[in-house]
Amino acid sequence: MKGYFAIGIERASKPMNTGNLMRSAHAFGAAFIFTVEAHYRVHEARSDTSKTPHSVPWYDWSDIDAMELPKQCSLVGVELTDEAVDLPSFTHPRCAAYVMGPERGDLSAAMRAKCDHLIRIPTRFCVNVQIAGAIVMYDRLQSLEQFSARPIMPGGEKGVQFTP
Repeated sequence: MKGYFAIGIERASKPMNTGNLMRSAHAFGAAFIFTVEAHYRVHEARSDTSKTPHSVPWYDWSDIDAMELPKQCSLVGVELTDEAVDLPSFTHPRCAAYVMGPERGDLSAAMRAKCDHLIRIPTRFCVNVQIAGAIVMYDRLQSLEQFSARPIMPGGEKGVQFTP
């Protein structure tokens, strides 16, 4: 697959959640990670046992105006709101930066206005920011990579049927 993705959090305040999201981003192959208006403690992300900032660039923007994404990189906000597109119905941009809202709040109105797209994970209520990020990254991987078709019956190999 050509292209790249990044993932970040606006107004992050919890080091464990930030560290877990960054570790997942590293595992899924993010080109970079970012925070916007993050609390200073998020850099104490001890839950990131893969030490992502040693391998993946981390941009820590002081505010939305300081954000500087690469040219032709679409900003995709992840928000549980009625006007957002359900994730299973969304076609991911080739080059995208996904931004999550803070642990106890929504994306700011200014961030939503800056986004090229808004998507939502069709859940009954908000899930943990790291879980939401992992779901979005998995959906991107699953929808843009070339995987073998799933078999009709339970099983792992194409054409192999489950025998009860």
